[in-house]
Formats: sequence, C-alpha cells, structure tokens
Amino acid sequence: MQIGGAISYAAPLPSSQAARPPSSDLSPSGDLGSRPVEPGSDSSKLRDEDDSSRRADAQGEEQSPREAQVLRQEQLEIAELVSRDREVRTHEQAHASVGGAYAGAPTYTFKRGPDGKSYAVGGEVSIDTSPVPNDPEATLRKMELVQRAALAPAEPSAQDLSVAAEAAAQATQARGELAQMRREEAVTAAEERAQLREERLAEEEEQRAAEEEPPMQQQPASEPPKLDLYLRLSQLQAPASAVDLMV
Repeated sequence: MQIGGAISYAAPLPSSQAARPPSSDLSPSGDLGSRPVEPGSDSSKLRDEDDSSRRADAQGEEQSPREAQVLRQEQLEIAELVSRDREVRTHEQAHASVGGAYAGAPTYTFKRGPDGKSYAVGGEVSIDTSPVPNDPEATLRKMELVQRAALAPAEPSAQDLSVAAEAAAQATQARGELAQMRREEAVTAAEERAQLREERLAEEEEQRAAEEEPPMQQQPASEPPKLDLYLRLSQLQAPASAVDLMV
C-alpha cells in the first residue's frame, strides 16, 4: 500500500517572447529642407549612420525587457520548485516518522529546474496494512498506528485518506474478533470454575459421609487352646498290665 502517491507538478513555462515591433524605415525629417541629398555626399552618409544607430538602440531597448522578463519567470519557477520540494519532503517524512517499523523510506519524483538543480515534486511512502495473523489485539494496535501515519501530514492527500479508511476498517474488524475471543475465553473460564466447584463439593460430601459412619466394633481375639489338660493326661502313668500265671 502506498501513502502519498506521486503528485505531478507542471512548472510554468516562460511566457512567449513579446512580438517584435517592426522597425521604422522612415527617415527623420531632414535639416536640409526640401533639397534632395545626393548619394555619396557627406550629408547622406551622416544620415545613414544616424539611422543605423537609432535602429540599434531600438533593438537594444526591445531586447533588454524581454531578457528581464525571462529571468523573472525563471526566478518564479525556481521559487515554486523550492517551495514544492520542501512541502513534498515534509509530507513524506511525516508518514515515515509516525509509521515506524510498518513504513518504508520515502521515495521522490524529481524535476530539474532552470538553474540545473533537481527538486522533489512528488513522493510516496510504502506502509504495511496487512492484519497480524491470529492476533486481533496486535492487529488493532497496528491499524491504529497505520491510521495515525496516514493522517500525519498537515494536508493529507486523497491516497492518504484512502489508506486511513482501510486501516480504520481493519481496526473495526479486529475489535469484533477480539470481543468474540474474549467472550469465548470468559465462557471457558466459567465452565472450568463450575467443574472445579463440583469436584470440591463431591470431595466435601465424601468426607462428611466418612465422618458420620460409626466405627466397626472389634471382636476380641480368640484365646489359644489350653494345653494343661493334655499335659496332665500325658503325665498319667499307664496302668500295669495284668499277667495271669497259671501253675
């Protein structure tokens, strides 16, 4: 996108030379009355010299004003070129300084003046108006800066106003995307909070139920069998075996 499109400037041309008035071939009234002058006489030569001198003076008088007019026209043209050069450079520098990283260096269109010097008569500054992918907040900041850069000069051009309008449209779209994204984030955060609350309530319910359940009664351990009886039985002597002796 270009800011400050090239502005053509047509330098005024010098005015056409004034029409040269025809020189008069009439001789001035003679001092010798009506007596004819013979060719080759001294009086004839004197009259010819006077006529040539007067014609040369007349041509000199005609040439000097014409040269002065051309010189004045050139001076006016140079003054206009100097003013235009200053205006163009100030205009484009305003774009570049405000645009910062999103603006390029100014480029100029030059015109050679009557003095042989080159003067800037047009210029432009490239500026990035593309949105930042997947980041409406960064896009909004960028478009606001682009809009300020486009309107930075004291007298924005039609191209400047067009770039500012495009940046404003991009900023509006970014604001809508940013608002939608924040709504979605708020809904997600609310759902997460609700889930955490439910989990906490479930844990508290389990803990409360565990506290209210009575403890189980422990049965006494069975006593080991007593071996005293077996011990006494083992200590009894076995009865003596009866023997019948028959004689």
